[in-house]
Amino acid sequence: MNASQEQHYNFLYEQHIINLRLQGKRPSTIDAYARAVRRITAFFDKTPDTLTTADLKQYFNSLIQTHSWSTVKLDRNGLQFFYRYTLNIQWVWLDIVKPPQLKRLPDIITPRQVTCLINKTKQLRYQVFFVTLYSLGLRLSEGLNLTISDIDSETMQVHLRNAKGGKDRIVPLPEQTLFALRAYWKTHRHERLLFPAKGSARNSPMDKGSVQKALKQVLRDCRLNKNISPHSLRHCFATHLLEQGLDLRSLQSLLGHASLNTTARYTQLTKRKQHDIACAVNKLADKLIIEWVSK
Repeated sequence: MNASQEQHYNFLYEQHIINLRLQGKRPSTIDAYARAVRRITAFFDKTPDTLTTADLKQYFNSLIQTHSWSTVKLDRNGLQFFYRYTLNIQWVWLDIVKPPQLKRLPDIITPRQVTCLINKTKQLRYQVFFVTLYSLGLRLSEGLNLTISDIDSETMQVHLRNAKGGKDRIVPLPEQTLFALRAYWKTHRHERLLFPAKGSARNSPMDKGSVQKALKQVLRDCRLNKNISPHSLRHCFATHLLEQGLDLRSLQSLLGHASLNTTARYTQLTKRKQHDIACAVNKLADKLIIEWVSK
């Protein structure tokens, strides 16, 4: 782009950011939607308002081959927003870019395996963090951003603020978790954060990459060959509570799900459900009267 085009692009980009703020988008969404405009502009080296349908087709075809579908979806949504609110154009062609609908069931480990995972964790901060994720059913970011003021030891509740979708929720605080949090806090005594980073970055939460790396090491030590991540502890929390008899509506509230359908998928992961399915399949197979042929 020449100087004039660069100036025009900067104007459009700034308007895009302003419109995102005016629409009340969350900081993470603003960052992703802004990146979408920067990425496609860099790809063609021309202002995004001059792109044709053929350009968009070429861009998304390339993006699908080099990035995940989650990135493709974010770029599609970001550009749709840009065309609608900054350029005042409804670009219908973008509806063609449709990520596949995948419905995967997460791997679940037993309460005994969760205990092994926690006991095999070699650093106290990760050990307490894994206990917190599991016993409160938290997302990774929710756990990392916990503050002292979120913990109410009088009512034995935790106030999760500005969670996914900008929603707050209240979850019960087990006594064992409170004890662990207090013991760990005494090792760093941060004035605000429960899980601060170390060293010069201590005013920021602990790095999520370090948490993921620590968990991978623990899984190897426990010889658990499953696809388990920090978020899996939230899945285990939900599944184990259902196995204990908690109703779906209460679990939905604990997890902060907008739809009961999202919560209901955990019923497929309980031992009772799997046992019932296995019994039904075996009963069906037992009805077969087979006359086996000899070799």
